[in-house]
Amino acid sequence: MTDSVYVGRAEIDAAADHGWLLGHFKPPGDPRHSTDVEIKWGVHPPGDKRAAWATGETRTALLVLVSGRFRVDLPGRSVLLVEPGDYLVWGPGVDHSWYAEEESVVMTVRWPSIPGYKLP
Repeated sequence: MTDSVYVGRAEIDAAADHGWLLGHFKPPGDPRHSTDVEIKWGVHPPGDKRAAWATGETRTALLVLVSGRFRVDLPGRSVLLVEPGDYLVWGPGVDHSWYAEEESVVMTVRWPSIPGYKLP
């Protein structure tokens, strides 16, 4: 294995960094370090929900349902993802929250990867 290759398992690696697999927060020199994009593997038990609305976001996001039934709440509407591969994209400035209606696995891609919003 070279320094520019990393092989892992999302379920295991995600547990070490609140679900995030790739982004600016990984150490420089680690192949998972990126200022271009962030990738998260989210595993959510039934009833799991975001603790507070994400506001003031400056990045674009893509959320893809891998399994389960997952609701994303946006200002004035909710989107329910029910089939594997269902996805939603939202741009900068769109506040959001989410709720796992069933045990769900989702993959989130956010770009660019810059220090940003964190729950208190």
